[in-house]
Formats: sequence, structure tokens, C-alpha cells
Amino acid sequence: MKKIIFVILSSISVVCLKAQKQEFLNPPKFNDTDLSKQKSLLDENAPAEILYKSVSFNIDSNNGTLEKRAFYRVKIYDKEKAEDWLNLEVPLYQDGSSQESLSKMKAYTYNLENGNVVTTKVDKSSKYKSKENKYISVTKFAFPNVKNGSVIEYQYEITSPFLYSIPEILIESDTPSLYTEYILDTPSNIAYNINYTGSLSPKYKQVEEKILYGSNYRTYRFGYENLKGFKTEKFIKNDRNYRTKISAELHSTNFKELKLYSSSWEKIKERLYENEDFGGELKRTKLAKENMPSGISGLTDMDKADAIFKYVQKAFTWNKYSGVRTEDGIKKLLETKTGNAAEINLFLIMMLREAGLKADPLLISTVSNGMINIASPNVSNLNFVLAAVKIKDQYHLYDATSKQSSRDMLPPRDWNQFGILAPKEKVQELSMTNAQPSFTYLTAEAKINEDGSISGTYSDKDTGSYAMFAKESYDENMDKYKKQYKENFAIDFTDINSKVLENGDFESTMKFTSENLVDRIGKKMIINPMLFLNKNSNEFDQTDERKYPIDFISAYTRTKKIIFEIPEGYVIEEMPKNKKIITDDKEIEYSYVAEQKGNKLEVTSKTKVSSPDYPKDYYPAFKQIWGVASKSENQVISLIKK
Repeated sequence: MKKIIFVILSSISVVCLKAQKQEFLNPPKFNDTDLSKQKSLLDENAPAEILYKSVSFNIDSNNGTLEKRAFYRVKIYDKEKAEDWLNLEVPLYQDGSSQESLSKMKAYTYNLENGNVVTTKVDKSSKYKSKENKYISVTKFAFPNVKNGSVIEYQYEITSPFLYSIPEILIESDTPSLYTEYILDTPSNIAYNINYTGSLSPKYKQVEEKILYGSNYRTYRFGYENLKGFKTEKFIKNDRNYRTKISAELHSTNFKELKLYSSSWEKIKERLYENEDFGGELKRTKLAKENMPSGISGLTDMDKADAIFKYVQKAFTWNKYSGVRTEDGIKKLLETKTGNAAEINLFLIMMLREAGLKADPLLISTVSNGMINIASPNVSNLNFVLAAVKIKDQYHLYDATSKQSSRDMLPPRDWNQFGILAPKEKVQELSMTNAQPSFTYLTAEAKINEDGSISGTYSDKDTGSYAMFAKESYDENMDKYKKQYKENFAIDFTDINSKVLENGDFESTMKFTSENLVDRIGKKMIINPMLFLNKNSNEFDQTDERKYPIDFISAYTRTKKIIFEIPEGYVIEEMPKNKKIITDDKEIEYSYVAEQKGNKLEVTSKTKVSSPDYPKDYYPAFKQIWGVASKSENQVISLIKK
């Protein structure tokens, strides 16, 4: 299903691959002809184009530090659509007394004015730092004087004491690139595993041992020319999983004796249990005992787990920070009632264990963080922890950071194929599939007014994963969430009320009016009985061959129900045609049913998708069924005055 290539290069085997001779780490001088370029030859509609990109990592053989150097030169064609390039953020990591430092930062904007090149330098005063959390601070600034046609350029160096993991570098971005290079130079006695994923092959490759910086080094150098921007596809949870990218993790050092680092998930688990912010917190069993809710001891194991989960879920609020390690600690969590993902879910695990249940951490990478590379164990790929409880030889998953989640009903961000179960005993790889279907109910009740306008009520209710997804969107920006109804349907909605129901469903109710849904022709009124809920287009409209799997977060059923009051003195000239279509394996089905009940027309369309994801081979089936749905839902009826 997934076309991903994993290449691991370590000290065990060194290869030398050379396509053509290339001089790396040699940025070309600024050429003012770049300012005259009107469009990218790689993609004439691209709002920006990378002229030169170099990201290099060097392990200093003298002091053992990691030096990261970045150099970017980017042409801006359409400023309004190239916003991601106009602001720069450089994250710096720290852990205890060890921290990264930023130096040699330079940034410029080049413009062509009256035939002359005008250079604007980013002023030091415009740069500022923000503390994101205990481990991350970010240096930020905006490029000044950027116009359509500008070229921006920046470079910086980061000195880091953290050799364990080399940050992942995206080779294949949305922006086309004339030249991109990746370099890792490491002393011969410090070996890394190189994780290369994606489908692109470099034009220039050097993987060899040679004398660099006066010492024996192993170098990995990849150069790419004329890369088109990555073209994503609809119905993908995170397209970063399919882009070409490179990362590296420390494999071993050999200073008189060989020392292994990234050998297995088991070793990673052991190091976590030795860490005060993970294993150290799990040992604080007294805190769990002191906070155990009453009435637990007499329950069955399943009821115990559910009751403890509900207690933790209700008592504490997630601060939106992920992480597999605690930040302020569980003791602070108990004081403030607020904490990061590790603090809340590790405390949940402590409580479950204290109640006599077999509960262990499940380490995951959330959807936005990308999939775990199971074949290449790397703690930096993990960014979240869940609670896994084993009852009658079956694991049940809990995430107390979400107020709407329940047993095995996790937020959409958690469902990312794999997790690493980290018990005190042997580590396990768990496959994670969202087996709980979601339901969406879209219901409209309407009537035609004397002036020809239509008014009524509308409700939008989601269950399961879709309810959690809707609630997260609502919490992120309530005004934007409500505004989407008017933008999506071009209908005047009023009295919009969104809330979580007692059973965890999320529902929005509202009133609506419209003067554009009825066409009058003589004594006839022509109307689509689906009103504004008709499917205007086929979302499966890809003309190129599908490349990637199809993701829906969960299996789902979407039901649209419209109850339309027929005006007094009118009759329906001809009823819409009912339709039903289903695949041979019953995985995908659609139905459209119109019924007249007294003076009301009731139209129900139902779409059912039985699995959370599908191989790309299902794309033609989805395209066909969505096409049938679009045709069915765009039928119109004529109301004739008697």
C-alpha cells in the first residue's frame, strides 16, 4: 500500500555512490537576473521557487558537538500565496543544562527597483525569541520589504550537544526547487543510521570515507536538481508520510570500545524507564494511591478501568502540549489540574496499576507528526503516550487528554497505524486500527414562504471520531467554525448553537433563510429538494492515477435528511428517482430515497464507508459512487399550482 523506501547505512557497510561530480556546500553568488524571472519553469503557477537550498550537519571531531548549517535562497512570485516563506522560525532544543545555540544568522530581501538591486537586511531588533515549552524555544522574524518578484535569502548555524538524533529534513516540499542538497559529515568512529524515505533519487550522491576537516570522516551527500513541488491528494491524513525526506540517528561510537545506541525499541524503552521524566514519574505510586477515587475495589476490571479513566479525564485539562516525557511533573499536575499529554496519561497508567490492572504506556506518533518507522527505532519519532490496559488477553486504549474520548474511542490525531507498547517486560509493536465507526446526521426541515423564500431549521450532529474532530475545530476558533456554515452553503444562518451532548456527540443547530433555492417559471416552482445539502461536485475528481492510500479517520455513515413542506395548493409534478449503489464487497454504499408523506416531501441520502482506510485500488469505486451521489442529489422537482 505504501511506496516507502527505507535505506539504513551504518558502520557495518559503507558504499560509495557517485552519479556525477558535484561540488557541495558551495552556494552560488547572488545573481540579479533571478529578480527578473516572471515564473517558475518547473511550475508556472508556483507562488515561490527554491533557487538554492543547502542543509548540512557536521560532527566536530575535536569537541564532539553537532553543527547544523542552513542556507536558503527563494524566489517569490506571488507574495499572497507564499506566506510560509515570509516568516522564519528556528527552533532550539534544551534539556536540563544542555542546550542548542544559534549563531551567524543573516537574512536579506532583494528587490529590483529602477533597474538597480536593492538589498534589505533583516534587523537584529526584529528578531525575537519565544519559549514554547520546557524543551523548545523558537527564534522568529519576518522578512521586510517583500514584493512580488523579490528574492529572499537566509542562513544560520546551530551548535548542538545532542548527537543522538539528526533532525528530519524534507527534500520534497510544496515549493519547486532548482537545487536542494543534504550533507551529513561524521567522524569515522561515530556512526549513524540514515533513514531515507520517499520515491525521489538524488542526481548527485556521495557516500564514502575520506579525509575532511583534517580527520577521517564518513560523509553522506545528496544533491537534487529541478524538483517539482509535491502534489498532494485528497483523503490523506498526512502527506508528509509520502514525501522524500532524510533523517539520521546515532547508531554507535567507538572510542577505544564500541558502544551501541539505537539498536532496538527495547533499548529505547529501557532508557525511558531510566529517565526521571518518564520512569521516575511512574515510580511515584504514592500519588496514585492518595488520589484513588472511592468505590473502585468492587468493580470488574473493565468497569475499574473505565471509572478511573473518567476520573482522570474529568479532573485534569490538557495544555495542548504533546510529549512522551513529563514537563512540570505529575505532582505539579495534581496541584494545577493542567498538564501535558505525558503527565495526564502517565498518571492514568499509575492509577490503573494501583488498582491492580495490567496497564502500560503506548508510545505513538500523532498523525501530524508522521508515521513511526518501525524498521528504524528512533525515540525522536515519538511524541505522545497513551494508556493501554490488558483485560482478558485484549488491549484497550485510553487517552484522557480528550474530554470526549472513551475506551478504544480515541481522538483522530491518535490513529496513526502503529504504537510501541512499553511495559516493564518486553516491548511490543501494536497495530492500531480505529474499529469504532462515526456517524454524521445532517437534518433540515423547511418550508416555502409567501415571498418565495425558504426558511427552516438545520442540525449537524457528529458521533465518535468525527465528533472529537468537530469539537477540536470548534475549540480552536469558535467564530471560524460557525462561519464555515455560511461559507460552505452560501445560506443565511442565524442562532448557531454548537455544543457537546451528554453522550459525547457534537451538535450544531441553527435557523436559515434563503431566496436563491426556488426558481419560478409561470405557475411552476422548481427546486432541488436536497436544498443546500446537495453534493455539488465529486470530491474524487483526480484525473491522474491515484498514488497513495485513501484515509477517512474512521469508518462512517453520513445521513442527510430533508423534510420539505409542500406549499398549500401545489402538487409535485414528478417525484425524484430513487437510487442505490453498492460495491460487490459491500464496503461502500450509497442510497437516495424520496417519499411523499402527506403534504411533506422527505428525502434521505445515506453514504456508508465500512473501513477507516483503503488501498489506492479503491479509488475508481469511490469515484463512481460519488458520481452517482452527485447526480442523484442534483435532481430537481417541479411544484405545480393546482
